[in-house]
Amino acid sequence: MTTFAPATAIPLRLNRTTVVLTALAAAVVVLTLLGLVVGPVRVPLSDTIRVLVGAQPSDPRWQVIVHSMRLPRVLTAAAVGAGLGIAGLQMQTLFRNTLADPYVLGISAGASLGVAVVLIAAATGAGFTADLTGAGRVGVVAAAALGAAMVLTLVLTLARWVRSAATLLLIGVMLGAASTAIVNVLLVYADPQRVQQYLLWGLGSFAGTTWADLRLLLPLVASGLVASALTVRALNALLLGESYARSMGVDVRRARLVTVASASLLAGVTTAFCGPIAFLGLAVPHLARLALGTSNHRVVLPGVVLMGAAVALGCGIVSQAPGSEAVLPVNAVTALIGAPIVVIVLLRSRRDVGMQP
Repeated sequence: MTTFAPATAIPLRLNRTTVVLTALAAAVVVLTLLGLVVGPVRVPLSDTIRVLVGAQPSDPRWQVIVHSMRLPRVLTAAAVGAGLGIAGLQMQTLFRNTLADPYVLGISAGASLGVAVVLIAAATGAGFTADLTGAGRVGVVAAAALGAAMVLTLVLTLARWVRSAATLLLIGVMLGAASTAIVNVLLVYADPQRVQQYLLWGLGSFAGTTWADLRLLLPLVASGLVASALTVRALNALLLGESYARSMGVDVRRARLVTVASASLLAGVTTAFCGPIAFLGLAVPHLARLALGTSNHRVVLPGVVLMGAAVALGCGIVSQAPGSEAVLPVNAVTALIGAPIVVIVLLRSRRDVGMQP
């Protein structure tokens, strides 16, 4: 006997999706304004809005603080959060593993290795990422994306012979450790000033970008997000395995290549500009699924973009230690948020057989 879902099922789903996405979008707007207002020096909200709309603030200092210092930082945080969230979502679906993300699988370490090779092994001047512009900055971003792609491709290759998710994660951790070891060897032979700069960069920060950097960062992140949107149907099919995806007419090899390319681009670009940011790629997809109540990528993907931007903006605000001149490493803040989520995922994994659309 054929059974049908209640007539209210679809409206309820649409209503929940609309409410959650609207709430996330509002949170992004609020956190963006908050990120522009708070900090070592508090800027009045009215003056912040005047700067954003192109009007003159009551004090010329607010123009410099908001437009030249805080707005690039806020845009960077939103782009990085969205990019890493999508990269984590893609890898969790591709590996069908709830603990996969750019950091755990060694992708961020591979990107860091690419940056280290360009900035430490090569004698390209005395500055670091903040001092590189034009072709130099493009070279760093390309090296980071290439390093991320190499590690991710190697993990995918080994995944064909490894059936255990735990073993695959351990392989990713070992590849990340190997990449880190190579970086440490390069540090031994590097200039001490560069070593210090590299170590500070590795702590993670959204504050090192300028408007010139954003002209490169934002289009590249947008390209990675567009590429991920083109694979929504394939990713939904891959939730039930590659065999099912093939039976649905999905070109699995092409979908895998596009996913690897976009995830590597997103992880590599964000790492090149902000350092290896941990936990965002792991935690954000789970938060989005929990809020939306589904694993359907048509719904989850925009949710992850908004959730990632909101979480990263919140972490950026906390890292600036409002009311103080101290600046906390972004990785310290993201770990405080991400670690409890990882524990919850591990505890739930005993009950959950797998992600269902």
